[in-house]
Amino acid sequence: MSLLDDVAERDGWRCWVCDEPVDPDRSVNDPRGPSVDSRTTDRKARVAERLAHRGCNTRKGAVKVVIAWPEHLHVVEPAPLITVAGRLERKGGRELVARCPTERDAREAADWLVDRFSRLVPGLPVTANVEAGGGQFLVVLATGRR
Repeated sequence: MSLLDDVAERDGWRCWVCDEPVDPDRSVNDPRGPSVDSRTTDRKARVAERLAHRGCNTRKGAVKVVIAWPEHLHVVEPAPLITVAGRLERKGGRELVARCPTERDAREAADWLVDRFSRLVPGLPVTANVEAGGGQFLVVLATGRR
């Protein structure tokens, strides 16, 4: 197996940037085709290479990667997830990532975050907690280490 196949299998054939499926049958020269993104600038990253669409990989070289929060989630002041992922990966602990108007909104955001982080930072176990405070609900991500 090639490095591309190994990385793609580990990442479940999903692009780490946009979280959309990557078609293994597309040409590596196609913008929606598979490519390996090397995270050589982050020496402390648990995973050195990630699967990305060729277009997502190329685009991130020109602009800073932003992991979008889904529009269906009702969150206020959502944290930049790449920054949160980096801090949790390096230091562990807890991070407040969003405020929500209702507990249901916060639980939906928490569930989405745990699922998204399982692909964004494979191997980093995170949990999401909902905490009431000040008439709103806070979504907090945490790792097992501090």
